Amino acid sequence: MRARLSDIAQQAEVSEATVSRVLNDRPGVSADTRQAVLTALDVLGYERPARLRKRSAGLVGLVVPELDNPIFPAFAQIIETTLAQQGFTPVLCTQTPGGVTEDEYVEMLLDRQVSGIVFVSGLHADSTSDPERYRKLLARPLPIVLVNGYAENIEAPFISCDDRAAGELAVAHLVALGHKKIGLISGPDRYLPVQRKIEGYRAAMRRLLNLSDAQIDEMISLSLFGVEGGDAAASRLLDKGVTGFVCGSDLMALGAIRAVRQRGLQVPTDVSVVGYDDSPLIAFTDPPMTTLRQPVRAMAVAAVRALVDEIKGHPAPHSEYIFRPELVVRGSTAAHSG
Repeated sequence: MRARLSDIAQQAEVSEATVSRVLNDRPGVSADTRQAVLTALDVLGYERPARLRKRSAGLVGLVVPELDNPIFPAFAQIIETTLAQQGFTPVLCTQTPGGVTEDEYVEMLLDRQVSGIVFVSGLHADSTSDPERYRKLLARPLPIVLVNGYAENIEAPFISCDDRAAGELAVAHLVALGHKKIGLISGPDRYLPVQRKIEGYRAAMRRLLNLSDAQIDEMISLSLFGVEGGDAAASRLLDKGVTGFVCGSDLMALGAIRAVRQRGLQVPTDVSVVGYDDSPLIAFTDPPMTTLRQPVRAMAVAAVRALVDEIKGHPAPHSEYIFRPELVVRGSTAAHSG
């Protein structure tokens, strides 16, 4: 369908002569007016002339885990927006259990000749996986950035939230409220972020409550990530009289709240719960969740900046950039009454 100048002029509230100048890429039109005409084209469903289309600087792969946990769409959205602002076209690859694997996605992205790849909580976070897959990409050479996870001897930028600090901050908050029986529930400890959170939890429990390693071990319950995993892990610790929970994710924290309520207890009157992520909507749970906020925007922007620098041949130092989480106190924690 051919664009009629009169329709576009009416939509953009300019003259037909102005529309003609914009479509032929002639001078003498302000940037605002030019944008108004292009927007009118888009709104009316006309295709922009080839000379006016923005050229992409290239494709960039973005590999994230399943989108069930709202923290991953939050990362994806900001990374995609920031890439687009830099002129790159993002290609989002989401994994699901039993679906396309990370390695298969990488093969597909290489076939599409991407300029680089951002991995969020990928196999680089799993201490049992082989980091050789990342070395092969770097040897091509293909710029990569790895978010929330770390592996030795990979010459690439890593962007992480300080999980160790998160474990310590959560325990310190609960101790300040008078809790002494504080449990940790998290996902499998083959994941480096889980290992770090456990280290922070242990250090704080030793320092603030003077507990032995054996006593601390009794208060750690690992399960699967997610609401069901949180429910199961919390149930085991409620049997031991735990009054405060440090959780590996907000979803696990929701599972812990469910486990508490199934016993006829209340949050935070009887049991306090601290989440991790501060994912979207978590401020609106019942009760609103006290949690450790990952600085998602700062981390996502840093990841894109590091990748674009790599692509343009100005690589940042290949080390781990660690961002500090923030304790956000809401309604799921309260003073221990016992």
